[in-house]
Amino acid sequence: MHLLSSQSFPSFAVYEVVTVTGDVRGAGTDANVFVTLFGEFGITPKVHLASKSRTAFEKNKTDVFRIKTNNVGPIKKIRIEHDNTGLNASWFLDRVVVTDMNRPHLRFYFPCNNWLSKEEGDGLFVRDLLGSLNPMDVPKPNKYIVSVFTADVKGSGTDADVFLNIFGENGDTGERRLDNDKNNFERGTEDKFTIEAPNLGRLRKITIGHNNKGSSAGWFLDKVIIDDLGNKAVYEFPVNRWFAVDEDDGKIQRDILVGGSQATGIVYNVSVVTGNVRGAGTNSKVHIILHGSKGLKNSGKIFLEGGQFERGLTDIFNVEIAALLSPLSRVTIGHDNCGVSSGWYCEKVVVYCPFTGIEQTFPCDKWLDEDEGDGLIERELYEMVSLRQKRQKKHPWSLWIWTSDIKNAGTDANILLQIYGDKGKSDEMRLDNNSDNFETGQTDKFTIELPDLGNLFKLRIWHEKRHPFAGWHLNKITLVKTLTKEKYNFLCGRWLDINEDDNEILRELPAQGDLVKQPLIVKYRVTICTGNKNGSGTDANVFICLLGDMGDTGERVLYASKNNVNKFEKGNADEFLIEAVSLKQVRRVRIGHDGRGGGCGWFLDKVVVREEGQPETQAIEFPCYRWLDRNEDDGQIVRELVPSGDAQMLKNISYHILVKTGNIRGASSDSKVFVKLYGENGDTSKQFLVVSDNDLRNYFERGRVDAFTIETLDIGKINRMLIGHTNEGLRAGWFLDSVQIKVPVHGMQYMFPCHRWLCKDEADGKVEVEIYPSEILDIEKLTNFEVTVITGNVRSAGTDANVFIQIYGENGKTELINLRSRSDNFERGSTDVFKEDIFSITAIDLGKLKKLRIRHDNAQGNAAWFLDRVEIFDSKDDTTYFFPCERWLAIDEDDGQIARELVPVDEAFLKKNSDSDEQSRATLGLEQKAQSTTYTLKVKTGDKKHAGTDANVFAVLYGENDDTGVINLKASKTHKNKFERGQIDEFTVEAVDIGSLKKIRIGHDNKGGSPGWFLDWVDIDAPSLGQRLRFPCGRWLDKTEDDGAIIRDLFPAELQTEEYTPFVPYEITVYTSDIYNAGTDSDVFVVLYGRDGICTHQKSLCVNKRERRMYFERGAVDMFIVELEDVGDVIEKIRIGHNGKGINSGWHLDRVEIRRLLPKGKGSETVIFPCERWLAKSEDDGQTVRELVPSEIIQEKLMRDGTLKRTESTVEDALETHTYKVSVYTGDVYGAGTDANVFLIIFGDLGDTGERKLSKSETNTNKFERGQVDKFTIEAVDLGQVFKIKIRHDNTMMNADWYLEKVEILDVDTEETYLFQCERWLSKHKEDKKIERTFYVKGYDGDRTSYTSSKKSFKGSSLSLKSLDSNMNKKDKRKSIIDDSMEDGPTIPYHISITTGTERDADTTSRPYIIIIGPHQARTARLWLNLPEGKKKFAQGSIEKFQVNGADVGEIKKIELGHDGATPESCWLVEELTVSVPTKGVMYVFPCKCWLAKDRGDGLTARVFSVLDADNINIGHKVLYEVTVVTGDIQNAGTDANIFITVFGTSGSTEEIILPKNEDRFERGQEDNFTMEIDDIAPLKKMRVRTEGKGSRPDWFLEKIIMRNLSDQEVSIFTYNDWLSKTRGTKRTVFCELAAVIDEEEMVEKTTYTILVKTSDISGAGTDANVFIIVFGENGDTGTIALKESNNTNKFERDQMDVFRFSDMLSLGDLSKVRVWHDNKGVGAGWHLEFIEVKDETLDKTFRFQCDRWLAKDEDDGQVIRELACANNDILDLHDRTSYEIVTVTSDREDAETKDNVIIVFEGKKCRSKEFVLENSSKKKKFLRGATDKFEFSSKNVGDIATICVGHCPKEGRKFTSKNDAYWHVQEIIITEQELGNKYVFRCNGKVPLSSKRDDFLTFECTKAVESFASKARSLVPVRYEIIVITGDVKGAGTDANVSITIHGSNGDSGKRALKQKFRNLFERGQTDRFQIEMLDLGELNKLKIEHDNSSLSPGWFLDRVEITNTATGVTTIFLCGKWLDKNKGDGLIWRELYPKY
Repeated sequence: MHLLSSQSFPSFAVYEVVTVTGDVRGAGTDANVFVTLFGEFGITPKVHLASKSRTAFEKNKTDVFRIKTNNVGPIKKIRIEHDNTGLNASWFLDRVVVTDMNRPHLRFYFPCNNWLSKEEGDGLFVRDLLGSLNPMDVPKPNKYIVSVFTADVKGSGTDADVFLNIFGENGDTGERRLDNDKNNFERGTEDKFTIEAPNLGRLRKITIGHNNKGSSAGWFLDKVIIDDLGNKAVYEFPVNRWFAVDEDDGKIQRDILVGGSQATGIVYNVSVVTGNVRGAGTNSKVHIILHGSKGLKNSGKIFLEGGQFERGLTDIFNVEIAALLSPLSRVTIGHDNCGVSSGWYCEKVVVYCPFTGIEQTFPCDKWLDEDEGDGLIERELYEMVSLRQKRQKKHPWSLWIWTSDIKNAGTDANILLQIYGDKGKSDEMRLDNNSDNFETGQTDKFTIELPDLGNLFKLRIWHEKRHPFAGWHLNKITLVKTLTKEKYNFLCGRWLDINEDDNEILRELPAQGDLVKQPLIVKYRVTICTGNKNGSGTDANVFICLLGDMGDTGERVLYASKNNVNKFEKGNADEFLIEAVSLKQVRRVRIGHDGRGGGCGWFLDKVVVREEGQPETQAIEFPCYRWLDRNEDDGQIVRELVPSGDAQMLKNISYHILVKTGNIRGASSDSKVFVKLYGENGDTSKQFLVVSDNDLRNYFERGRVDAFTIETLDIGKINRMLIGHTNEGLRAGWFLDSVQIKVPVHGMQYMFPCHRWLCKDEADGKVEVEIYPSEILDIEKLTNFEVTVITGNVRSAGTDANVFIQIYGENGKTELINLRSRSDNFERGSTDVFKEDIFSITAIDLGKLKKLRIRHDNAQGNAAWFLDRVEIFDSKDDTTYFFPCERWLAIDEDDGQIARELVPVDEAFLKKNSDSDEQSRATLGLEQKAQSTTYTLKVKTGDKKHAGTDANVFAVLYGENDDTGVINLKASKTHKNKFERGQIDEFTVEAVDIGSLKKIRIGHDNKGGSPGWFLDWVDIDAPSLGQRLRFPCGRWLDKTEDDGAIIRDLFPAELQTEEYTPFVPYEITVYTSDIYNAGTDSDVFVVLYGRDGICTHQKSLCVNKRERRMYFERGAVDMFIVELEDVGDVIEKIRIGHNGKGINSGWHLDRVEIRRLLPKGKGSETVIFPCERWLAKSEDDGQTVRELVPSEIIQEKLMRDGTLKRTESTVEDALETHTYKVSVYTGDVYGAGTDANVFLIIFGDLGDTGERKLSKSETNTNKFERGQVDKFTIEAVDLGQVFKIKIRHDNTMMNADWYLEKVEILDVDTEETYLFQCERWLSKHKEDKKIERTFYVKGYDGDRTSYTSSKKSFKGSSLSLKSLDSNMNKKDKRKSIIDDSMEDGPTIPYHISITTGTERDADTTSRPYIIIIGPHQARTARLWLNLPEGKKKFAQGSIEKFQVNGADVGEIKKIELGHDGATPESCWLVEELTVSVPTKGVMYVFPCKCWLAKDRGDGLTARVFSVLDADNINIGHKVLYEVTVVTGDIQNAGTDANIFITVFGTSGSTEEIILPKNEDRFERGQEDNFTMEIDDIAPLKKMRVRTEGKGSRPDWFLEKIIMRNLSDQEVSIFTYNDWLSKTRGTKRTVFCELAAVIDEEEMVEKTTYTILVKTSDISGAGTDANVFIIVFGENGDTGTIALKESNNTNKFERDQMDVFRFSDMLSLGDLSKVRVWHDNKGVGAGWHLEFIEVKDETLDKTFRFQCDRWLAKDEDDGQVIRELACANNDILDLHDRTSYEIVTVTSDREDAETKDNVIIVFEGKKCRSKEFVLENSSKKKKFLRGATDKFEFSSKNVGDIATICVGHCPKEGRKFTSKNDAYWHVQEIIITEQELGNKYVFRCNGKVPLSSKRDDFLTFECTKAVESFASKARSLVPVRYEIIVITGDVKGAGTDANVSITIHGSNGDSGKRALKQKFRNLFERGQTDRFQIEMLDLGELNKLKIEHDNSSLSPGWFLDRVEITNTATGVTTIFLCGKWLDKNKGDGLIWRELYPKY
């Protein structure tokens, strides 16, 4: 069997690396040492051994390191190196031993016996070592002889250091410096070097280069020859090129393949970002290594020459490597540590590989500096996977340009070119003209990258210099695709010169090659006709671009007109020739000018295009007839024209571009900005943004938004865009925040985040950048309409008024649109033509047009207007509608109307729509109310300076069907002065059937003093729809801010929508009796009850005082229509009452009628509730609230024939009114009575009574006095079974505090009594300071989570509201179905903590959520993280923690974190996210460092993090238990004290856990349920319970605690039945130990322990200090025991034996250790202890613990605490042989079983077992479906079992046919080692294939090892631990508080140990403190707790990390912290639990 088959192979492994430093003078090193392991399956990253704080690598020392890294299988070789930093870096390494901790018997030896040094030996400090399992037989390295030939050329030699790396099929040699002589590499010489390295196999390539040091660094290398001695082969690498910065292509490093074959170089674009921190820049030489997947291939070391590496800058390098590595697994970046300020702070590295189109981000955010942090100057960086981008793929091409060999052919201009293929065109590419490119007769080579263009057919090449000496004669161009070797030639042979040939400096060349039909070159004759208007000519530079079927001509500037000297004058027709490769058919023309010069406005009539040599009839005319002028028409100066007859609108669509400039210093720019969009169907040309829509005078100003519209061809879905500027002007630099593009015609909106400088001096110095959309949203799909308004040709027909139009269609109507453009509109033409004005408007798709309404506002002097007709062209279906008018719109002409409705002509004979819009809304009856909707608008003004406005604000609500029209927001319900800073104004709007809300428009009229307004959001609540929508805005409506808009359209934020059950209208008619004084002015309210206690909220019928005076007069009948919750079909009862305020409040109510509509408009139903009683304090029984039940119901039903049928019926089964007698018992304690007003609500299963004041006691005049009983009578409609009460007082009068003992309620009618035990204070000063409490009836076992804890609760209501958290978002209709079905499964707890960053604006008030995603799209629902009460926001630098329950998604793959904020304001910077899953035992830490914001970072408010980016930490597996705590039913049994429990099980114990009190737990007679996460220690043995014994009610009577394991339903019961109290009961103790009872069996017995303590017989041995002890055994520990009562009065004297007896203890079984200590009090506290003996009377066993040491501050090692191991365990001697029990569980599925044998082999820590054959005989069938089978074998002891190999082979004698489907499906295998009883569980769930070959097996890792007590006890030997504590290097990091530490390992914990040292100031900033502590071996360390006591002045402490070394094994465990332990920072904790980082 080979060692490991890779199929089951875990991705991570732990390796133990042992280095032995030699015994030579100066052997030790203080440099950083690194190791790389090369295995069969890959190469690990370079791992740093030892941190700065450890003293490793000293002379003759052995160091042990545990590293966790990729599992690379069996190890072939290692590379060990150091970074040569520090004072004495030289290191003599003797050997290295590497062990795979999963297979510890595999131990690889790597002898070295050599220096790693720059000075000593051969000068190498990187070595590759070969190893083997046998130290005697180590393979020899191979020798390579390298000959380097420097060419015989002038200046060819170099003084720089030359480096070489040889790559073979088995890896590489690493970079070697070639240096064996002072004068190497001189001109014309050969230098020989010997390189020792492991055998590389066949050589593939070499990388050779130099570091550019010295004065003459340039080097011309001829060739390299390598003689491979081991494999007897010679390889030649011809080079023949310069390695020089100033020669050839400037490279000083090259990859050369064997035989010099042309390398297909793949270019990687590497951006290195230097951080923006002080001193970040470096002068050192920076290098990088790129690593391919699994680390198998790498690029070798690449020096990044020519970078600045200055603070805040980005350096960009194009690195060419002859290998495809992308996607990279990691990058290594470092520097050589030379130069003055060599330290460097690297923020990140971004690598983009055009070939794969993948861009990867590798964050660093660390110093590379000897003196900072960990002192590394080279780091391995890992990708942040969630930032990976897919970009456009590009392929490398070679471009060869041949300049002709004729006089003056060369040029010094920069050359530009563009390439066309049948799949598209490239971008313009600029070839920089270095000093000597494009010289006469020369060939220049370039490497360019092109996207996939298909077959190439033409190339355009040009230069920009229009002066005489720039001319260039181009011979030809060749393009070769590097990978496929496709080749194209482009012949030219012409001048590009303004004085030669045809004076053009641009040429189009057709492609020639095997793949292309040669296209023709043609000349196009272009005639441009300028209009005949005033000022129509222009002097600007005009350019034109022809677009056809075969590409386009590019933009050609029209310089030389063929027929006119002065071009583009009024009325001219100018001709130009354009030479181009044939376009086939010309389809459109783009023409424009640059807007330069004085009269640059231009009126263009048309453009005519004809191919030269074609007849005139073939000419194509492109009409325009529009201005190209910023101040006329629509202000555009570039237009796209289509041939006449084609509709302009059909061909072009508009793109609305919003450009946001960043709000940082110097962000604004004066340059000209251009954009280019790339889409699925093509791309636009470069368009300059010169004319903005929102007309901010100065464009691109800091913090502003500029809007532009581009009209161009439809390019489909936008993939990316290019944006940049021309870098002109004084302030050219520009900080671009983001670009938003709206395409109404597609209904799409794209967000392009940029957030970077476009500036020569900032970041990477780019002024143009390609950006990709971060999100694409759907918006309303709009259609374009072109509206032509024709003014009649009558005298003074024109108007200066504003004209408005509204278009109606079958599907709706447009908004009211103001027709205006920049030109003079609606003028009567000066000639006899009609004046036509053309407007483009976009609106929703209206369907067929029906009518239009047009009007003007009669403003200005001559407003009268004669309108001839309106034409509307609908671009969607290409139709034109004619709306004739031929009438005046004037007040003094015709009929005086200034508004007209027009209908299309062919429908004019239709009857005119009678205008039925203005229906009167006098009284909204019930029927209308049902059709209309009441909207409550809440408008929130931002909390900013000058946010408020005094302007008039209006709003329009748009629904699916209609809109409300303009609503002026005049009367705010909440504030007289509306829209002031930070306030919320409320308005009510009624609207009839507008459908569900889609958007709202809100704006103001800009009137008043400071009209600017900052609107935060608008909230719209529509009860009848059951929806509350939030429309976020977060922007200014201000002419001088942002984009200058004062009207905005807002859309609802999906995540903030809340849905609830819709309200329905009720018509309530109230009849006041006709008797004297019956009327009232009080506030009358009503509550309606349906079945099962569903009720509405309490609703007042009158809104204000005026109404109260008006209604409820004597004999009056008042009708109200109210919207209330739907209580169902039956109204069981109503409660009506009033508040008794007002002058004559008494009211005599006759009856109430409630009418409501039947469903589906079938009529209505009226319910009559008779009352005929007083509601008055002075009449009847003094009650002002009555409950009424229905007497009869009247139905009016709409019959089929349209008649109303009226039926009356009496209610038979109405609820009866019951009388409830309430007895209130006030307690008999001091100060128990109260004078406050007491209120009570009684809840039953049929409803509640509402809140009733307990006013008139029937027993006492002075109510609620100490020790008395007060009785009250309450009348209420039958409540059914009473189950809870809510009682409160209003805290009025002097002594309001009240101690309530109990409440009894007697239902007089049923004679049932309900008892409520209270025994609590209702007081603002006592207990938990509450004056309102809820009590449940005695013996109640229902759900106690009251509805009132839900987010919204109506007062006294039981209606629970469903808010939108259950994903009821509109868009997610489909998704939510999946979500809800997902949630049905079991849920598990997730613990989440979020650290908010510390930058400005980092905090947020939004609600965040998290979604956890597993494999195969399994995901939890959206889990909202709601802050606790009282916290308003995630503050800067805060750490917030949440616990949520969600579906179990299996192994977590990704996590989505987002929030519901939708405004630009709601930005949030998340520094770090941790998610822990206790039931899986893992914690993920995501270093996020990213914005979740609309306008920060990439503009997303949600982000998906991949688990690959997280550190996953093992936190120990937990199991969920349901814990039930039963408090006794005894007087005063309840408590407020904190209660702690500790649980002990077979495999360990938990820490102490607090049981949360939550208001009403642990009360008399109650059972409280918790779900708790408990360590996996089942079966449980015992529990320790302790109460703090503090607080106002410290005493607690505990009956029992029940624990149910939720995974296997095992129940453990712990019974106590006694007081935990210092004053009550018999024991007078506050802690107890309870034995677990499982299936009626006690798990632990009672016993008496006798403890004998022997003090030694040496001088000063005795002590007077107090001694304490904890005994540990099989069943846990005893807890702390004070050794007080001894047989001797003077305890612990010299040579004395003290005896202590402890009866009634729970037996611990066999003992393992004791921990003994004293408190160091008294004189001579030092104590020398000889031994301790513990005798267990039940077991009749004595355990001895030998000590013989001091416990003293000033003796021995100064410790006063000792752990002593049990001496009894030493007697057991382990044999070599043992026996193993193997239990197999076959899966319970159909094809699981097998008839054949199974083979198992164990891999143990000591060795490997033999093969165990598990026989399957026909008599005793094994491995049946679902079966559990046992086997036993004897074997040698293999130690801890790490993995097992499971094979499956045919039985002897069975013919083996290779059927494909023979498997054994095994679920789990459990192996128990019999001697010590250690158990190993393997959860396999695997299919083992049947095979006769012995090496076809599966390997399974151990999922859980349970170490037996005996085995643990054996390993308890004393060990010295070195604890290193490193305090962080940040301001205020140090502390003077007392620090203590508790370490947990697999063998238990250390107890809390103080970290102290004499005479030393510990824990100061940046300091490393070392402590030595001796304890019993803890085994593998799995967590530690470190804390301080918050004493001293500045106790806050920033702990960087803790490192603990077990000095016996040399193993170091590192615990990273990196957090504050400070009450005032982060999460405010002063303790941390840390987990090991391997």
